[in-house]
Amino acid sequence: MKIFFTFLLLSINSLGFAQTKSFFKLNADSTINLPEESALTLSLLPLKCLLKEFPNKTSHISNSNIDHVKLPSELHPCFYGCFDWHSSVHGHWMLIRILKLYPNLPNQKEIRIALNQTLTSDNIINEVKYFDYENTKGWERTYGWAWLLKLDEELMGWNDVDGKNWHENLKPLTEKITNLWIDFIPKQTYPNRTGVHPNTAFGLVFALDYARKSNHKTFEKLITDHALRLYQNDKNAPAIWEPNGSDFFSPSLQEADLMRKILSPEKFSLWRDKFLTNDALAHLSILPIVSDRADLQIVHLDGLSFSRSWCMQSLALTYPKNHPNRKLLFEAHLSHLNSALKEFSAGHYSGDHWLASFALFALTHHR
Repeated sequence: MKIFFTFLLLSINSLGFAQTKSFFKLNADSTINLPEESALTLSLLPLKCLLKEFPNKTSHISNSNIDHVKLPSELHPCFYGCFDWHSSVHGHWMLIRILKLYPNLPNQKEIRIALNQTLTSDNIINEVKYFDYENTKGWERTYGWAWLLKLDEELMGWNDVDGKNWHENLKPLTEKITNLWIDFIPKQTYPNRTGVHPNTAFGLVFALDYARKSNHKTFEKLITDHALRLYQNDKNAPAIWEPNGSDFFSPSLQEADLMRKILSPEKFSLWRDKFLTNDALAHLSILPIVSDRADLQIVHLDGLSFSRSWCMQSLALTYPKNHPNRKLLFEAHLSHLNSALKEFSAGHYSGDHWLASFALFALTHHR
């Protein structure tokens, strides 16, 4: 049974949540089904900017007058589009995920042509070389690293000629990022609890997913031990301080999402109830206000709605069926998702270059 949304708030059977808009369908078991036409709409944004070099924020540390004047495409011949490196990486992930889920998408040939221009062996080798420059070992740590591993995870095991070639080409960079992370973890004394790129919990979630999918037991154990050391004794998340003005992550929910993947269901329930109080969850359920979507920082708050949504959806399932927090989190997950979907393509490059990736992850991460 699938239920289509309208612009009216509807109560959905015995589940007790409400939702709007027909961009996606809600199944009777509360999972999401994304129609092909909506996937097509989402795919247009990264496809439009994957080969678009400017405007560009390189975040490059210059070591001389020679590398200071290099173009973005010279510094990063693969991931130079979509305004910045990490947005290009998760734009690549998004297009590959869409190809896998919707192999007959009307623009699938255009997507493959674009990806075959960027994900070449030579381009990836030059991306690897960038991390050997002076002062670059911590570059894109850990947000860009996380999305790079998510990109390669998406390619693993895909029975597709192009996909197998892209996966093979990507290997040197994947290995480089994995080794940088393995080297970094023992040095990280404190977690980064920010709501933007360096958030430690978010990075570790994606790294853990990759380690498990690739059966990298050493990396997996390093991540799980590290997460327990950083977060196991946390209590009373200061959720009332959220969000900051440019957040696209909830530090509290990202941490909970990580611990959910590491602890047994019984141990997680005990940890969760000490960390996330009812008041904290109620506060996190309030939709963020996005006052200016043309502003590169303020528009981050639309991304916050998407990332809260995917964390809330998973967290809700850790409560018993009749628990009030389960209903609260499902309703908040759907309201955040709808709120951001109404605006994800607002016609401003500030959001258009990256928000569709967050939208797709929120819509399909349980598939």
